[in-house]
Amino acid sequence: MEHVARAFTAAELVQRGLDDLPDELVSGRHLIYSSPATLAFNSPGAEGFGVKRAGLAIPGSVMLVVAPGCCGRNTSLISDLPGYEGRFFYLTMDETDIVTGRHLARIPQAVEECVAHLAVKPSVFMICITCVDALLGTDMERVCRRAEERVGLPVRPCYMYALTREGRRPPMVHVRQSLYSLLEPKPKRSTSVNLLGFFAPLVDDCELYRYLADLGVKRVREVSRCESFDEFEAMAEANFNLVLHPEARFAAADLEKRLQIPSIELTRLYQLDRIRRQYQALGQVLGASFDDKDDYAAARAAIDAFAAAQGGASFAVGECLNADPFELAVALVSYGFAVREVFGTITAENFVFVRHLAEASPETQVYSNMEPTMIHYDASDCPVDFALGKDARWYHPDAAGLDWNSDVQPYGYAGVRRLFEALLEVAGGAGDKNAPAETCGDDGKEVLA
Repeated sequence: MEHVARAFTAAELVQRGLDDLPDELVSGRHLIYSSPATLAFNSPGAEGFGVKRAGLAIPGSVMLVVAPGCCGRNTSLISDLPGYEGRFFYLTMDETDIVTGRHLARIPQAVEECVAHLAVKPSVFMICITCVDALLGTDMERVCRRAEERVGLPVRPCYMYALTREGRRPPMVHVRQSLYSLLEPKPKRSTSVNLLGFFAPLVDDCELYRYLADLGVKRVREVSRCESFDEFEAMAEANFNLVLHPEARFAAADLEKRLQIPSIELTRLYQLDRIRRQYQALGQVLGASFDDKDDYAAARAAIDAFAAAQGGASFAVGECLNADPFELAVALVSYGFAVREVFGTITAENFVFVRHLAEASPETQVYSNMEPTMIHYDASDCPVDFALGKDARWYHPDAAGLDWNSDVQPYGYAGVRRLFEALLEVAGGAGDKNAPAETCGDDGKEVLA
């Protein structure tokens, strides 16, 4: 048997269609290979904004992790991050708990003890449970209600269920809905808008803030910029929500139903023409237009500067980065670069980008990070000049590498410009670079015109 990593060309995948993807590209049909490239991607509670960090997005919140020791261990790494000290508590499950579920009766008492231990009463108490309780069929909503009765403050569940990763409401979808369920009705302000989708702010120079200011919006709120629970609660006064990540759709739908806050969905893109069309469509919905000439030109200039220095560069694009790997691959090809490989998970939503990639670069190889044959991946079979994303960098250690996965989120024209500026810096000899950190502002991004 030949030991090689399984890959399929973009053209092959489009010919087969979304309903007939190879088993190797559908993680539910094979064993999971948790390579170093997927440690941050595979676990809902691991590095980055997994369930645990996301569950503590609300200012003043704390979390009780209810889990066997092996599942709770990686939380110790998060506990060391600035802003998370003293916010995690643990209720460890033993074998008897796993078999009988007796731990459920102890959760309300544990919440009460944690609250009594804290010098300052938390704003929200999150309870994080694992696949063990998924298999037990635990009614966590009921457990949380019992805990609320004992402590007199909001108690919400968040599920670190890797088993539901490919279901209708995977962990990162549910945790968003859990957090925004805390918002209560408030009088609406026509000059207030929320950005939903990320647990960190957009880059400060994102043009979206200016475009909203041009419409008369005085306050753009993001959960990551809220410094108190009162500021978070003020998100309920928004006139509308902009959904910037599909995992926030259910939360937005819930807010529309409960608080009558309508939503508009935007997509993070790296293709300039599609970014322009999306802003035009947003303007039509809002009855306005945006002057994007300077922003478009600045992003185009950054692309051209990189192309002048690295014309004909070849790329491997991973999925551990702030982009959809297939959309980013299409963008790179449209700018005249070669994309040899994409490491990504194909979904119903991004299959349209796979189609575009097949038209523009049919021989691009597509791999699944979680497929077991990836243990045999050999970068010498397909050398590239640049590796984008933590996973692609791991597979191509000799290529110029760019993580592009900072907490602060690149978006729109500013995201494209920053990406190519960072690539140019890498090409110039920096060799190894992530997006620079950005500071978070006050309770909402000030956008006074």
